[in-house]
Amino acid sequence: MNRKFRLSTALDIDDLLMECIPYAIRLANEKYKFDPPLTIYEVNRWGKLGTRADVIFEFFTPEFFETQPVIKGAKEFVRKLTKMTEVYVSTSVYPEYMSIRAKRIMEEFPEIPQNHIYLGAGKDKIDVDILFDDGMHNVFRSNAAYPILMRRPWNQDASGMLAVNTYDEFLKLVEVIADSYNPKPEHGFNDEPGILVLVGPSGGGKNEIARQLMKKSRAFHKLTSYTTDATVGMQSGEQYHYLSVDAFHQMCENGEMFESTMYAGHHYGSCKKDVEEIMASGKHVLTVMDICGAMSLKTHFPNVTTIYVQRDKQALLENLLTKPLNLDEKIRRIMSLEAEQKNADICDYIISGDDPQQAAKEIIESLLKKKRKR
Repeated sequence: MNRKFRLSTALDIDDLLMECIPYAIRLANEKYKFDPPLTIYEVNRWGKLGTRADVIFEFFTPEFFETQPVIKGAKEFVRKLTKMTEVYVSTSVYPEYMSIRAKRIMEEFPEIPQNHIYLGAGKDKIDVDILFDDGMHNVFRSNAAYPILMRRPWNQDASGMLAVNTYDEFLKLVEVIADSYNPKPEHGFNDEPGILVLVGPSGGGKNEIARQLMKKSRAFHKLTSYTTDATVGMQSGEQYHYLSVDAFHQMCENGEMFESTMYAGHHYGSCKKDVEEIMASGKHVLTVMDICGAMSLKTHFPNVTTIYVQRDKQALLENLLTKPLNLDEKIRRIMSLEAEQKNADICDYIISGDDPQQAAKEIIESLLKKKRKR
């Protein structure tokens, strides 16, 4: 594959560069004095919910769009991104407010050329390499090579797609995408403790490969994740730290979690301190994550190696259909298979999951001895 001259990126505005839902929530709390105050976690999907959170829609007025605050760090983010890719804006806004939106974009983000501003709902019509949006529907429908979701409470149950939690994670992901067009250099773990991440679709054998790695080498220490689902360990046999929803949210807000996601209505995440403690012990961190967690690790830590575990579709479907999951979760995972398989291009290595013991042997021989195998 030849490297493109310059990647192109389309950015959303609401809740990506300018506050929308959080701003409306603050206005609602000021007007109605909610007790307890309305929080962003009550907006767990887009649209009217039939709850007290529906009050936010009354604040979407001309004055609202004229005064939307720019999200902290957004201006610096755009400046950095314009040095890495061609930057466009693709934003959906009520027709009567389009002129207000265009004026705000030009004032707040002068680095974006005026002819790169697209106003309207047809985000699937814009031809770019990367789309960055907080709307699941826009990411699902996008024709971009790499549609990327900004995690927000209203899209936490999205799975099988590239997603990030911060601007820094997105910029790191853009670097990884750009590098995927270049020949892969020889590399592996250096002499310092590193992080090994197994990624790939559900049913690919990642957890069994991790178990084999732990059996075959004392150089690895498995990272324990956090979850609000008290039953998941009994279902999978894996170890977890269990938290209440409030405690999980608090750790995220305190910056203790370097990545978080949601599956089947439950939160999952990983703690930065735990990674640091394993590395301080002189061992390599071993973890199984989705591609989003892997990119979070690359953002926060050096010496991260990602391995995509590859299986043919029939084997994946057979494994998925026999898992003790409810029908909705099985359907969700099956529908995400195609998107998951695209992530192989941005991983450092690809390995077959057909024989977990052999896969573990190859990983140990190639990574710990600094031999690349692709």
